[in-house]
Amino acid sequence: MAEQQVPEWADPSVPEEALDAQGVSRRNLIRGAGLLGAGFAAAGVGASEAAATTGTAYAGGGSSGDPELVYLVGDHHVHSRYSHDAKYDFTQLAQRGAQYGLDWMAFTEHSNFGHADKGAQAENAEVLKARVENPRMLIFQGLEWYIPAAEHGTVLVAPGPNNVALLQQFEREYDGKLTGRSGDTPENEQHALKALQWLAQQRQRGFVDDVLVVANHPLRLGIDAPHELRGWRDSGVCIGMEGAPGSQGDADPAWVAFRGATNAQRGEYVNSPGAGSFAGYPNDAYRTYGGFDWATATVGGLWDAMLAEGQLFSITSNSDNHRTIWDTWRDGEFPPGQNFDSLGWKPSPTDSGVPQPGSDFWPGQFSRTHVGVTKYGYLEVMAGLRAGRVWVDHGQLVDGIDVRVAPAGSARRGVTLGGRLRVHRNERLELRVTVTSATRPNFHGVLPRLAHLDVIRGAVTGTAPDKDTWRAPDTRVVEQVDVHRKTGTYTLRIPLGRAERSHYLRLRGSDGKRNGPGYLGRHIDPAGPIQHPTNDGDPWLDTWLYTNPVFVEVVH
Repeated sequence: MAEQQVPEWADPSVPEEALDAQGVSRRNLIRGAGLLGAGFAAAGVGASEAAATTGTAYAGGGSSGDPELVYLVGDHHVHSRYSHDAKYDFTQLAQRGAQYGLDWMAFTEHSNFGHADKGAQAENAEVLKARVENPRMLIFQGLEWYIPAAEHGTVLVAPGPNNVALLQQFEREYDGKLTGRSGDTPENEQHALKALQWLAQQRQRGFVDDVLVVANHPLRLGIDAPHELRGWRDSGVCIGMEGAPGSQGDADPAWVAFRGATNAQRGEYVNSPGAGSFAGYPNDAYRTYGGFDWATATVGGLWDAMLAEGQLFSITSNSDNHRTIWDTWRDGEFPPGQNFDSLGWKPSPTDSGVPQPGSDFWPGQFSRTHVGVTKYGYLEVMAGLRAGRVWVDHGQLVDGIDVRVAPAGSARRGVTLGGRLRVHRNERLELRVTVTSATRPNFHGVLPRLAHLDVIRGAVTGTAPDKDTWRAPDTRVVEQVDVHRKTGTYTLRIPLGRAERSHYLRLRGSDGKRNGPGYLGRHIDPAGPIQHPTNDGDPWLDTWLYTNPVFVEVVH
């Protein structure tokens, strides 16, 4: 394992004048949290998993749900030439990730026989080399799993002596493509659950320090049924889903015109119901809304229906990088008589000087997942993901956001994202949101401005009797706060009234450039994300942020 160093913005030995505006902003955030320097020192791979517990705070008691957090920026879904349909070298991707401000990233290659037999082991040597070359970035080796009877999923594994062996065995025994279990049958659905149970067993017996799964682009094909998502969640290994898919550059109008596309959508969500699709999804579910998956973007929809059960299910955002728009590198050519499965990888790409086909942004260039940690390390990132200390944004919409729910008038910091606050019935609550505005132009050359923050609240009604329901009728936008005139760092204190029943709260924000009545109606969501016309989805003109929920449990 390469010697691990904290990012430059978190290293007090790096002078502030050596940082860009974003780095200075992030350093101020970490300094405010009292974690600059030794308090945020790099933790070893085998560090304690104490941070993995979901925080619970009591109105008159404990405060385990209110730690001071530093949010690390990452991407859990990146492909290299060790995937059959991608093309870049590890060095190219790691350098780009560093350029665009990532603190952590995961290489998640597609399952293939060549990858399982040869590629995964050879890839590990590349990962180790990338860690040496990029000591200030956490670089995971994972896998993109073809889930039996369903879509894809990120399998994220903590570094260690057995991570490659785990990925290889998992790929051969539980991958839907390699085992011929892609069809939508009850037996194949059960095989997916067995796969998650197997991963849980490897963690429990200490074969690997940690492993978790995120469901990727869940509504792209409509084949991830609600009952499947609930079953994966209940395994304890699948901690969430992509709230927004990668491939966000697919419908950029200039790129569409250049390549002559005819049916471009953000996220490559261009499908219609097929033979294996869940019949309960409407046709509109196969499109993105403000770049986000319909399951996440619909207030009162599938994500809210799962949260209404009182169980955490996180969302993420990522690049899913295979081929970057406007990039001129083309696929390397296989030697005569060789192919992907015979080698286990593709040859290195070459620069053609001419833009090549693609639909993606570089890791960190547009999509970001922010994970709250108290120390810097691999297990800390995974613990933060599992605990739900996560918010996501597009286009570098803000530098930071801190969300706390607390009893009104309390001096306590309150419970943060993924946590659970227990209060007495009729106790008054307050939402405290600290926003740090963007301090530099984004990677499109525009200084982002947050226009509004939406407070979304839903009742916790318990386990859904119908595992395939995707509606949460008690969830809606309860307040929209206009912040378009605010700059710098500011705190909003939003009264929530008296706690009458258990519920959850989550936030959503936008640049305000494109919105309309939400999918389930204006009375539920007056100004939510909407679909864009085919071939006309400039992602930089329609940016959003979403936070994970905070749960409020009302006790007598």
